[in-house]
Amino acid sequence: MYYFLSMLSLNDLGVSLSTLPTVLATFCFNYRHVGFDACLVQMFFIHTFSFMESGILLAMSFDRFVAICDPLRYATVLTNSRIMAMGLGILTKSFTTLFPFPFLVKRLPFCKGNVLHHSYCLHPDLMKVACGDIHINNIYGLFVVIFTYGVDSVFILLSYALILRAVLAIASQEQRLKALNTCMSHICAVLAFYVPIIAVSMIHRFWKSAPPVVHVMMSNVYLFVPPLLNPIIYSVKTKEIRRGILKIFLKSQA
Repeated sequence: MYYFLSMLSLNDLGVSLSTLPTVLATFCFNYRHVGFDACLVQMFFIHTFSFMESGILLAMSFDRFVAICDPLRYATVLTNSRIMAMGLGILTKSFTTLFPFPFLVKRLPFCKGNVLHHSYCLHPDLMKVACGDIHINNIYGLFVVIFTYGVDSVFILLSYALILRAVLAIASQEQRLKALNTCMSHICAVLAFYVPIIAVSMIHRFWKSAPPVVHVMMSNVYLFVPPLLNPIIYSVKTKEIRRGILKIFLKSQA
């Protein structure tokens, strides 16, 4: 599990580093310009890191499934080499899936203005100011969302359905609560990631008359809440991390 936590931490750092340059420039220095090529690069990395986080959460749900449903084989199923292969698979899948995005955007002319609604570059925002035929972009974007978020979320739900079935089969109530408690950190991380995504999608789909500030606020929540909450979630629920923080705090007080 700790290898997956390391992957999640590095990915959250990648999300923050992808978005913060333009966000800080906008809000702290009132600098509201970004080059087109720089915008495409930022768009690529923001979407890539977001899709990687979905894949990491799926891998963590598999980790919880094996730990609870087949604990005696945990060490043989999730070996270091397999965890490394899963990490490389997530990276490769996200990179190759998102790689066409910048080229699909760059081929388009832009004649509907040059003002984006967010403090960073996203594919849907660029489509709103693009001219020409954007059907290919929209179709590929929908395919990527379903292929990534849709498939990952279905397998996460399936993992927890099997986990819940295994937990309910445990005779001791204390053991059932202990087994469920080992999943709480991951469940909170999944909710922190997927709930803002669902909220943003619902607003875009069903509340088209929403004020621009609502779209800006929800998009910032979607990108910044998971990296903010994940360290807190796992620090509170993981004994080893909690002890390490407490030890550092006591040393600083000495």
